Order: sequence, then C-alpha cells, then structure tokens
Amino acid sequence: MAVIQSFGAAEVVTGSCHLLQIEKGPSIMVDCGMFQGVVEKRNFEPFDFEPADVDILLITHAHLDHVGRIPKLVKEGFRGRIVTLRSTMDLAQVVLLDSAHLMEEEYRTRFRKAQRRGAEAGVREPLYTVDDVEAVFDMPIEYVEYGEEVELAKGVKATFRNAGHILDAATIQLDFEEAGVAKRFVFSGDLGNHNDMVMHDPVFVKEADVLYIESTYGDRNHKGIKESEDEFRKVIVDTLLNEGNVLIPSFAIERTQEIMCILKQMYDKRELPECKIFIDSPMAIRATRLYDTYHDELSDCCNEFLKRDGTVFEFPYIHYTLKPEESKRINEIGSGCIIIAGSGMCTGGRILHHFKHRLWNEKNSLLFVGYQAEGTLGRRIIDGERHIHIYHEEVVVRAKIHTINGFSAHADQNDLIDWMNHFERLEKIFLIHGEYDKQKVFKKAIEERMGKRAHIVAPEEKVYV
Repeated sequence: MAVIQSFGAAEVVTGSCHLLQIEKGPSIMVDCGMFQGVVEKRNFEPFDFEPADVDILLITHAHLDHVGRIPKLVKEGFRGRIVTLRSTMDLAQVVLLDSAHLMEEEYRTRFRKAQRRGAEAGVREPLYTVDDVEAVFDMPIEYVEYGEEVELAKGVKATFRNAGHILDAATIQLDFEEAGVAKRFVFSGDLGNHNDMVMHDPVFVKEADVLYIESTYGDRNHKGIKESEDEFRKVIVDTLLNEGNVLIPSFAIERTQEIMCILKQMYDKRELPECKIFIDSPMAIRATRLYDTYHDELSDCCNEFLKRDGTVFEFPYIHYTLKPEESKRINEIGSGCIIIAGSGMCTGGRILHHFKHRLWNEKNSLLFVGYQAEGTLGRRIIDGERHIHIYHEEVVVRAKIHTINGFSAHADQNDLIDWMNHFERLEKIFLIHGEYDKQKVFKKAIEERMGKRAHIVAPEEKVYV
C-alpha cells in the first residue's frame, strides 16, 4: 500500500512538500517549498525524512513556496532525478538565485552588526547560498511537456497538465500498480483563477483514486474579473489625478505580468493618465523576459500583444529599474508614479524603501493585488496596523489602502469545485495548501455541493492509500 506524508503545506499555505512512497517502488517527492509568514522558522528545522532516500523530485511550478527548499534538499543529500518542465527550471533559477542573494545579504548585515557587539558566533548562517542553488542545476534534470506521459520507474508514469496558475504551473498525475491494482494519484499543484488575463484556464483531469488539492481560497469566491479590473482602474486614475503615487507590492511571477497587461490595455484605450510605471524588481524583470520567451504558454491576449508590438508587456510608460541606484532615484519624483516592487507580501525587498518614503503621504495609494500570509507586514497593514517599523524607523500609514483579490493567481471556491466536478471518477479528496480555518469551510462546501467527503491533511500525517 502506498503512503503519502505532507512535510509542508499541511494546514498552512506555504512550504509545499509531499512524499509518496510506493510499495516496492520509488520514493517520489512533489515539490520542496519554503515556509513563509508566521511559520518561516520551520525552514531551518531538519527535514523529517532522509533527503538521500528520495528517488525522484517532481516540481509543479517555480513559486518559492514550492521550490524554495530544494537547495537545502540537495545540500543535505538528495541525489535523485528532478522531473519538470523546462520553463519551470528556468523560472526556478531566477527565484532561487534571488532568494539566495537576499539571504546572503541579510546574513552579512547581521554578522556586521553582531561583530560590533562581539556576538558574531551567534549569527545563524543562510539557509543556503548561491553555490547551493547552482548545485541544484548540476543535478540530473529530465524535462517534460504538458500532456506527455513520462516513465519515472518501471510501471510508474507521470503526466503534467497545465494548471493555469503561473508560467509553467502543472497538475501532476501519477499512474502505477500495486499488487496488480492500477492506481492514479493526482496532485493539483496551485490551480489558476478562471479568466486570468495572462494564463490559460487549468486543464481538467478525468479520473483519480486520490486527489491532493490546494485550498488557498477554498473558503471564498473572488470578485468578478471585470469588477476587479474596474476597481483597479479607478484606484490608478484617481490617485494619479490627485497628484499621488500608487504603490503595488507584487509577486514577481504572474501578478506583475498581469498588472502590466492591464496597464497596457488602459494605455491602448487612453484611460491611463500620463505617468511613469516602474518595474522595480530585478526578479520581476527577469521573469517578464522569461514570459516573453515562453509566450506559447500564455493567453491569446498576450500573443496578440506580441504579434502587434513585438513584445507582450512593454509600452512607452514602462521603466525597468534593475540597479539599486536606479531604484533610489524614483524617490526624487514627487508624483505621477506607479511603483510595482517586491516583495509581494512586504517581507523585504525594494517595496519597503518605497513604503518609508511614501506610505505616510495621504495622497498616495497602497494597492494589494495578491495573497498576504499571516504574520507578514502586508497582512498586518490590511488588518489595520497604522504604525509600522521599517529599517528602525516608525512610519505612519496615511496612504489609502486598497485590496483587490480578483487578481489572485489561485482558483477560488467556485473554480476549485468546478475543476473537481469535471472528474468522471473521483474517489478520495485530500485538502492541502490552505489555512486550517479556511480548509474547514472548503471541506464543508465539498460535502454540501459535491456530496463527497474530504480530509484535511495534518502535518506529517501518514495517509495510506
């Protein structure tokens, strides 16, 4: 009998890491992501399994909470195969190198301060370094295409399907036999929001004995996309006409590209006041270039932009600020800016510098367009915190706060249930990748709307299937 254990994204959103042990077969891990928010300290805890015993690592997509601990996995002994899409690894390289650079920089800063106190021995080293990231890409990597069935081991096959979440995102189907009985396990990965401007809709799966499905927004439905876009346009236009600036903490992958597409549409329709739009995130800039490279994975809208303009995302108001000194010069501009910067949950990155210089000004707007995990600065601001500390300085929050969840890259409750309803045969449902209180709401919705039972997976719980 096969057994699955979740060593992350169990009763929490982040840290996705699921280990499937097939009886008399390989040990298969699906994702090895980083914990974020209030549970981020768990990244530094030892794995509760032996990395050297993992035979195969499958990667659903390149978000940090799905790939962020892979360098640690390799550093601590993993020597198996990595199987995923080529665009996933290209994007993961950008994400992991950025993560390593930030951790190394933070370590150097803490070490210098500790030296002045004579306490450098107590400074914790980074979770991993740039060298550790590069070691990941020296591993055996097997690239697959959407819809292609690949043999992982004798009698064990995997199929990756488009999950519509971000560039490269996949749902993974595993087919194998145990004691002469055919079994099919499906890991949803993160499923995309219906009618996303940049990505295609998720591809449906027809059968599963076991489904592990994300539940990030299983407790609610997003605003309609038209309503969300209208609200977004109003915030942008009103703020700019009021001689203010718009701050958008944005995830470098997918969210930044979607916002760029909406702004490009506004520019085309002459709805956008003259302004300067700064993409102030090196990772977002590199990710945008990869989106251009893999444009075949993008929506018809994006490819129409490409055919017309020779570029999916760029238009005259866009400015890329790769270097720190370019970012700092943005502070010299009084008004008329839209600043899209990382990190998406305001836990670090250049957005904090812009908060320090602009969050106190009531003419400005702070526009959240993505999920804010518990414990993050973004979540605290949304929850009403009005005095925050940035770089040892107290900053009062006077800017107008706007939250638009219709742009989420995650499916909402209706989308999740609609995706499951397309299964012609679905036996067992397991909920992962969600906050526990929201999973309870989703579990009840599945029972009431689908007539099926669902189980909320506990951390490290052994599920025999």
